[in-house]
Amino acid sequence: MEDVIIIGAGPCGLSTAIELKKTGYNPLILEKGCIANSIYHFPLGMTFFSSPDKIEIGDVPFPTVHEKPTRQEGLTYYRRLSEHFQLRIHPYQPVDCIKVSPQHFEVWTTYRGKKQIFHSKNLVVSTGYYGKANLLNIPGEGLPHVNHYFREAHPYAGRNVVVIGGKNSAVDIALELSYVRAKVTMVYRKSTFQSSVKAWVKPLIESAIASGKVKMFWQTEVDEITEDEVLVHQQGEKFQIPAEFVFAMTGYRPDVTLLQRAGVQFHPQSTVPIFSESMETTVPNLYVAGVVICGDETSKVFIENGRLHGKKIAKAIKQREKIMD
Repeated sequence: MEDVIIIGAGPCGLSTAIELKKTGYNPLILEKGCIANSIYHFPLGMTFFSSPDKIEIGDVPFPTVHEKPTRQEGLTYYRRLSEHFQLRIHPYQPVDCIKVSPQHFEVWTTYRGKKQIFHSKNLVVSTGYYGKANLLNIPGEGLPHVNHYFREAHPYAGRNVVVIGGKNSAVDIALELSYVRAKVTMVYRKSTFQSSVKAWVKPLIESAIASGKVKMFWQTEVDEITEDEVLVHQQGEKFQIPAEFVFAMTGYRPDVTLLQRAGVQFHPQSTVPIFSESMETTVPNLYVAGVVICGDETSKVFIENGRLHGKKIAKAIKQREKIMD
């Protein structure tokens, strides 16, 4: 029987584990991929929006030679923290379901094709949001050349590529593609970039559009994707854009299936779980940490504030243990 199991080994899950260790617990972390799995799947050239001091955890400084840390520096930092605090992590072990009993939780997992069951008095769900893309729900979205994730620009050099969206991910990808001389077209349903686009990146994308390195269609909606075109409409006019590859950067949202099946209550007509100041859900001893708390409104929680959830959870579990004693 475990005292605490944490689902998710991203920064917020790791932060929670570290705070629990400082409180005297030795939590078990179950992770469907590798340590910091979401960061690992970011584009290879990704730079964090935040400064290093705002994404460090465990009161351990985040070393970097840049003003903003890179993806690789982030992976190194969180991996070494896991080693430093000797965190118990079972990677590549996705959780299939959570079963709730009066005294404990049953956490059902799969590891290398074999089912395993773990038992725990307390459970923390910190599964992030990067694993579930927002779909356009249009014909052709499932074609092989349509992607919701991006690794690097090199394979698309000289090709016709359409980027759907206008937030940070779409802007970063369009710029990366332009650097390898891809024929980049951006399609965005709004009339201008949002203020959330990184301040140091916005002038670069504006320059790329002005110089013709990136072709931009504002106030344009996508109707369908075919094998070699993207069908769109703009203020009543319909037309086609050549596309050998499409990146639909329409955002991501948390997968709350585990919480729903465990009986956690949500705010009406939303995917935002109901939780207390201590991050405890409506299921006793089941806590949430990180972006999973904000449903579809993922812009409200980042590593910067999600890393603080662990202290609240550790304090609550310790206080409840004292009361039980």
